[in-house]
Amino acid sequence: MTQTTTRPASSRVDGRESAAPATAGELLELVRTGRASTRSQLRALTGLSRTAITTRVSSLTSAGLLLLGEELASTGGRPPGALVFNQHAGVVLAVAIGRSRSQLAVLDLDGEEISSDSRDHEVGVGPDELMPQIAGRLAGLLDDARSEFGELPVLGVGLSLPGTLDPTRGVSIGSPDVSGWDGVELAPYLAGVTTAPLFAGNDADVLARAELLGRSASLRDVLVVKASTGLGLGIIADGRVLSGHLGAAGEIGHTKIEAAADLPCRCGSTGCLETLAGGWALVARAQEAGHEVEHVRDLVALALQGDPTARGLLRDGGRALGEVLATAINLLNPAAVVIGGDLAAAFDFHVAGVRESVYALAAPLATRDLQFLAAVHGDRAGVVGCAALALDHVLAPVAVDARLAAAQS
Repeated sequence: MTQTTTRPASSRVDGRESAAPATAGELLELVRTGRASTRSQLRALTGLSRTAITTRVSSLTSAGLLLLGEELASTGGRPPGALVFNQHAGVVLAVAIGRSRSQLAVLDLDGEEISSDSRDHEVGVGPDELMPQIAGRLAGLLDDARSEFGELPVLGVGLSLPGTLDPTRGVSIGSPDVSGWDGVELAPYLAGVTTAPLFAGNDADVLARAELLGRSASLRDVLVVKASTGLGLGIIADGRVLSGHLGAAGEIGHTKIEAAADLPCRCGSTGCLETLAGGWALVARAQEAGHEVEHVRDLVALALQGDPTARGLLRDGGRALGEVLATAINLLNPAAVVIGGDLAAAFDFHVAGVRESVYALAAPLATRDLQFLAAVHGDRAGVVGCAALALDHVLAPVAVDARLAAAQS
């Protein structure tokens, strides 16, 4: 006779707190993350009976979230008995909004891009002007995706903005880059495209989430720098993105540094790191030197073409950034510092300055094994991170269980 092993409601499943003993959502996570691919492996990991596993797997296959090896074997897929996460069971929408550009994408449940577009917009544009355009573009991208793959339910929307966001309300609460957006609810603008939930995060945090989608699992403690017009820091600790009490963790751009003295910052204060290392400040210095540049991407292009002034400015900015990063490195002891954003396109020149300050100021033990890496997804890191933000929510076991329960009610 088969014996059913029951665990307490407060037990842990593979290192995670569980409110129920191996729910269907938790089983899906085990399959989706590659920790199990058969019913027997699920039984070994959870201690559930064969009947309990069969019942939960059946609910997941009925919802289209799991595929059986028997269904795929005839097309050269997995062997009979295998369980396969169905990445095409739905999509998420990604919206990365920056100071002068918005990047959009439709991605499957593995974070693979199906359709996308990127467009520049006027600096200072408000939500009433930009968000209806974004809604129209998303609708077009979704139509393109559905014309190729058929009806695809939208499970969630991930959206990023520069600065600090309220993670509960999903609104900006403080950003010099997009100050006209503070306090504005964004989900209603997308109601004509989807009623799926919207999840908002700041641009540095979503960049960190993009790294978690693309890096080796061995890198679980990482500082991810968003170095573009402004500066931000995403913090990955033990494989998790830390946003802080008000979502304001990693706000390094407006850290006061002695070298900035009384230099005025666009935030309205003085002495901020951004006045020496932010893309907007570097562009201003390039203009003072007689270069015709309007955006940090123009400055990066000059550096890549061999312009000595542009290269010098990027290195100087890196030195100033490294002063603040050295303190963060001493406090958090990361395995790597990742540089993303527009300045990452000139990685060697910018990071040369960062290294100088970090190795001069940080503790030897903290830098002994430290790596400096370019963002793994390059220019697409923003939309990948927004997709990861949405996927982290909609594929969480509790969210999957709630959808299954709603479908059965």
